[in-house]
Amino acid sequence: MLTSLVWGVVVLLVAAALPSVAAAASYRLTDPDGVTHFTNAPTDPRYRRIPGLSGTLAGWLRLPEGATGKYAEDIREISSRYGLDSGLVESVIRVESAFNPSAVSRKGARGLMQLMPQTASSLGVRDAFNPRQNIEGGVRHLRHLMDRFPGNLPLALAAYNAGENAVTHYRGIPPYPETQQYVRKILEIHAVGEASQVIYRHEDPDGTVTYTNIRPPTGLRLR
Repeated sequence: MLTSLVWGVVVLLVAAALPSVAAAASYRLTDPDGVTHFTNAPTDPRYRRIPGLSGTLAGWLRLPEGATGKYAEDIREISSRYGLDSGLVESVIRVESAFNPSAVSRKGARGLMQLMPQTASSLGVRDAFNPRQNIEGGVRHLRHLMDRFPGNLPLALAAYNAGENAVTHYRGIPPYPETQQYVRKILEIHAVGEASQVIYRHEDPDGTVTYTNIRPPTGLRLR
């Protein structure tokens, strides 16, 4: 049975004329058909709050410029060719490398979409540090995973991070903290990106991160 995602708007509401910020929590519900719903205004008691989404008045930081600069055109063109949402690809790149084309992970993944050498080779990528080649390979790989797990974006993202075999073995998102955080982070960023072209990031002292399309008192625009 195919599953899909229904997104609610994930925002923080700024209370006008008040010296504080009212944070709107994000909630998740998976219905009997396997469809996962996200919203900031739950209408069903089965919704459960997603931990890690809150905000305070201080600590708003600007996200990297990313795809709004020199990679935007390549991302749009390549994503369109493979039938993917360019916003999703931008979200993956933001989490994978923060738009650093020279990024190398501890495991050896390289470039914007963090391709492992063996994966890059199988995708025909000769230079993983070449932005366009890397985006081409990463988008092609993500397209394959979307087809491998049709209608289930979280599983496709989990496979991008942990590998297809791990997702198949566990019949879902593997119980790896890194992979679970990876999937959650991309879905959060992508959901906010769909709601607005302007995104803000907040990290409070305990490490809680919030993404919002409403300008906080001291926030800086992403784009």
